[in-house]
Amino acid sequence: MKSDLAWSSADDAWLNDSLVQFSKSRDQDLRNEIALRTSWIALRSARRFWDRGEQFDDLVQVANIGLLKAIDRFDPAQGVHFGAYATPTIIGELRRHFRDYTWSVHVPRRTKDMRASVNAARDDLTKSLGRSPRATEIADLLEVSADVVIGVLEANNAYRAYSIDRTEFDTPSVSETRFEDVLNREVIAELLDQLPPRQRKILYLRYFEEMSQEQIAEQIGTSQVHVGRLITSSLAELRRQIGEV
Repeated sequence: MKSDLAWSSADDAWLNDSLVQFSKSRDQDLRNEIALRTSWIALRSARRFWDRGEQFDDLVQVANIGLLKAIDRFDPAQGVHFGAYATPTIIGELRRHFRDYTWSVHVPRRTKDMRASVNAARDDLTKSLGRSPRATEIADLLEVSADVVIGVLEANNAYRAYSIDRTEFDTPSVSETRFEDVLNREVIAELLDQLPPRQRKILYLRYFEEMSQEQIAEQIGTSQVHVGRLITSSLAELRRQIGEV
């Protein structure tokens, strides 16, 4: 099993061919091989949620389910890089896991499904009214009963993990900007092996291990200013290679 850092252009070519073949044959052995060789995408996604109160092994299992769904649904004809497609799919599976299974008491499914809408409406009304809104005001805005709103507000106290909407990858509403961020990470992963080892390591630590420039400087034994310059020049080189300005 390869890591994202070890992924090469040859692996990418194999993956593209295999995905095309699988879309036609639906061969389960090929599906399993694709999943095995791209499992680093699931592992990387699971790492983003490791401090949310769940066992990491459980998160990896959920992420791998998302990966299999991505393989099943992926359409090579759309011209989208598989990693850019798979990552949001896996993150979505992880978010559903937290929504459905990380409550300290039993909460009705209706309440879980309404939680994001009620909390968003509460925040919007707080800004517009300049005070905390009443349950009836939230209910009127959403056109639901006050009992539903009250149930959600009470359930917020039962949610035992940190809010999944606060992950660095995602926000409550996934925007095209965030999707482009995923795509750019995948582009960086593809092109890293074309950079000198030092620059390659710095970009990997910055964008895949999500270390700060200060942490990177300490690890590789140089100044934070120099790390910043290397990141800037390395990204400029990657942009040049993919034809970006």
